[in-house]
Amino acid sequence: MGEYLSALANAACLAGKPRGYLIFGIDDRTHKITGTTFDPYKTKGKGNQDLHLWLSLGLHPNVGFDITEVHHPEGRIILFSIIAAWDRPVKFKGTAYIRVGSSKTELAKHPELERTIWTFRTDWSAQVCETATIDDLEPNAIIRAREEYVKNNPKKKDEIPGWDDITFLNKAGLTIHGAITNTALLLLGRAESSSLLSPAVARITWILKDEKNQELDYYHADPPFLLQVDEILNKIRNLTIRVMPSGTLFPDPLDQYDTWVIREALHNCIAHQDYNLRGRIQVIETPDNLILTNLGRFLPGDVQTVIMQDAPLEIYRSPFLAKAMVSLNMIDTEGGWH
Repeated sequence: MGEYLSALANAACLAGKPRGYLIFGIDDRTHKITGTTFDPYKTKGKGNQDLHLWLSLGLHPNVGFDITEVHHPEGRIILFSIIAAWDRPVKFKGTAYIRVGSSKTELAKHPELERTIWTFRTDWSAQVCETATIDDLEPNAIIRAREEYVKNNPKKKDEIPGWDDITFLNKAGLTIHGAITNTALLLLGRAESSSLLSPAVARITWILKDEKNQELDYYHADPPFLLQVDEILNKIRNLTIRVMPSGTLFPDPLDQYDTWVIREALHNCIAHQDYNLRGRIQVIETPDNLILTNLGRFLPGDVQTVIMQDAPLEIYRSPFLAKAMVSLNMIDTEGGWH
């Protein structure tokens, strides 16, 4: 079963689908419901482990899967739904598998398919959340989005008020033909709607630590990120320090941190986070430092590569999200977003 989950995750990637499915209780050829006695909740993996846990531990990277039990009038059905591989093959117990026709085989026997998976990148931020509607977006966030959009498009200032919300969201690059994307939920979604992004995690955590690295305070910020970034900024204790310029005895007051730099760093953490890794963005404040972290491989490979080429990166992990953030005045184009 673990090998099949690996094969289906990799096959879904090659097919450009968000998930692969393993179904018990339906005939392969006729698709007639036959029912099944298989119980994934009672079946054990090796070492008497819970089956779901045992399979999850065997998958690398652990892309995640769901088990659904359907009680149909014609028979009981068990559905395994596994997230597609992304930029690398999914292995089970160290070996990657693939579906070729109706057969399962080792991916290593098909190097051309393996190469395709390694170079395949699905933009998670552009995916449509099928169950989401405009009611899952925060009205105040939409109002703020309109305000920021006007700043970036002053020539349309008189035209924008005549757009209904769906028209505005389409033009701002947050929805696709009115369908709610992961980007729309991330930037404008209600806090309780963040569960629609599961298994991805949409959260920014601010942590305050003392000089002994002991935690003093914390704050969790869930969507809408368009509004929550200001909440995070207000949590940061940006102390006023005094510096003595050369040639005078009168000190100048300065903020400990330039808010423009905080804006750039935090917004770029949102834009570059790999949400498939199910982690949170962290803002850690110490007496002497402000550390911002997000999850995801550095796409150029290393900083030296970026410095040596002296040019913006040609690819981005979430181009749909980045473009939407540009339209909402969250990030700028000078850094090479376009």
